[in-house]
Amino acid sequence: MSENKEEILADFQACTGIDDVGEALGHLEESRWDLLTAVNRVMPQETQTLPSEQGPDIEMIEETPPRSASAMINGEVDVGVHVSLSPDFVQVPSTSFNKGSSRLLHFHISYGEQFIQLQIPDSSHVSDLKLMVCSKTHVPVCQQVLTGWKKEPTSDSCVLSSLELPRENLLFLTGPEQDKSASDAMLGELLTKKYSLVIRDETRNKSYNLSFEGSKPIGEIKAAVYNLTDIPVRNQLWSGWPSGIDDRSILAQAGLTQPELKLTVRQKKEYKRIIVDLGVDSDSSVEEFEDASESFTGEDEIFIEEVSSKKQPLIPDNIDDETTGCIHFNDEFTNRFGAMHPEFFPGTLEEAIKEACLRPAKERRLLAVYLHHDNSVLANVFCAQLLCFESVLQYLHSNFVVWGWDLTFESNKVKFLSSVSRNLGSMAAVTVRNIDVERLPALIIIMRMRSNTEIFTVVNGNVGVNELLTSLIQAVDVFSEQQRQEIKEEEERAAREMIKIEQDQAYQASLEIDRAKEEAKQQQILLETQEKLRVEHAKQKAEAKKEAERQLLEKRLPDEPSENSSGVTKIRFRAPAGECLERRFLASNKLQVLLDYLVVKGYHINDYKVISSWPRRDLTTLDINSTLQELNLCPQETLTLEER
Repeated sequence: MSENKEEILADFQACTGIDDVGEALGHLEESRWDLLTAVNRVMPQETQTLPSEQGPDIEMIEETPPRSASAMINGEVDVGVHVSLSPDFVQVPSTSFNKGSSRLLHFHISYGEQFIQLQIPDSSHVSDLKLMVCSKTHVPVCQQVLTGWKKEPTSDSCVLSSLELPRENLLFLTGPEQDKSASDAMLGELLTKKYSLVIRDETRNKSYNLSFEGSKPIGEIKAAVYNLTDIPVRNQLWSGWPSGIDDRSILAQAGLTQPELKLTVRQKKEYKRIIVDLGVDSDSSVEEFEDASESFTGEDEIFIEEVSSKKQPLIPDNIDDETTGCIHFNDEFTNRFGAMHPEFFPGTLEEAIKEACLRPAKERRLLAVYLHHDNSVLANVFCAQLLCFESVLQYLHSNFVVWGWDLTFESNKVKFLSSVSRNLGSMAAVTVRNIDVERLPALIIIMRMRSNTEIFTVVNGNVGVNELLTSLIQAVDVFSEQQRQEIKEEEERAAREMIKIEQDQAYQASLEIDRAKEEAKQQQILLETQEKLRVEHAKQKAEAKKEAERQLLEKRLPDEPSENSSGVTKIRFRAPAGECLERRFLASNKLQVLLDYLVVKGYHINDYKVISSWPRRDLTTLDINSTLQELNLCPQETLTLEER
């Protein structure tokens, strides 16, 4: 056997704990001496159970009664017992869904200078994927050309599950401004290229040669290294990776120019202070702890080097207000578990409810309230391996507003219950109060249905990734169906409101027209009234003038002569209405006297003509200074009055 194979055999036995050389050789032969494939074959991620999941790692140096689990978690140990507390309970997450449910496919879309990451169930259609791409790139669906499929879809209506796609897929988007041939060439190069990673484990002074395809996510590579080195992903300190990549990136995105990349990894080293009670009369000896950073310097305190330090609470005791607590929660959560975690809403619970639930139906989302408790043995596993799992992160980011709170301190628990009671009602507060510490952490899903904002479900911390994703997907399905109904109702309500507004506007316009007509009519009536008053006033004024003139003429009109007087002429007047007037005048009287008489009787010469019968003439046109005798109106005459 070559020296290289002997080294691989030794590494394989160290990682798997298989002492039988024949059995180990059998696994390596079947895996063609690929160390990582052989390790995963023996310890598949779906069933792997790590020592940190079973309980604290305790190495007995001498016979000592065992301590309680809570004492070990709090870091209290007896003299003579070497304690190596694992920094967290570590569970390698399953990368697939349960059988019978949809697989969640990951797509890495290359579009120009952009690299877009999407995830979608394989029960969706190609058109659904293109809609998601359109929302990210604004390239219309009809202009999208996606290349790089394992099996080319015949149409956009194809179901993704029918294309036999792997979990990770690298596609290239050609928009209206891109060259398809260039994308195809780049696709062929990246998909067929394999990268060799030379990884140096500085903690154990060992090296590993691993080979991965360009579509492999960085996070899965780190999980594979965990299988070989037993260094949890969150405690791995790397050097050599190109800048600008994270655990969700794939090797093809790293921009590697060489097929071989040299990397180093080591485990975090932190310090923890452990206090041991040494009796005054105790004559027992104390074994030195492994990796002790300094010797014992006092009778009552011992300092040892350990992989986990005393954690700061996510929210300090007696926090002033919710906003301050949420900001501290987010900062400390990042310090503990890294930057890859849900984006916690940085405000109060009331503000988070308004942001998620109290919006128009089209903009509404689910609210996921994460409740943490440091005294729960499930806290670290749930946060590091479930809540920060890539698929969970993306699903929460796409469909939820996430809000976090720490219930470790009673004061903060009381503050949270008060806020829940105030915003969601007393029944919701009872639901939260009944969650035991053993079932924490928990993810409370809150949605608005109809006009009520209420708790839909509570996901306790003792679940796996598949169960968590299934619960989230079920909540989104129920919410989406309800949301579609409410969007339809809102649109119908908006249409009715629009019709009502249009009717009101038309009614108001009609009222304005009627009002304008009425105002015009009133204005016309006013003008007519004013004209009548003016005419009446003018008429009255004319009548008054005529009356004054009549009275004046009546005063100066000479008296009627007697019938026996000499030089008398009798004149009869025929009025238009049939009235007859008769008066005696002196033959020497001027025509003016006759006309004045008529004015006094109401027949003004401006309104009437005075016509003689023979010869026919209008006396009002003659010289008024002529005498009646000169006008041949003697000894008698009949005159006719005609209206002008």
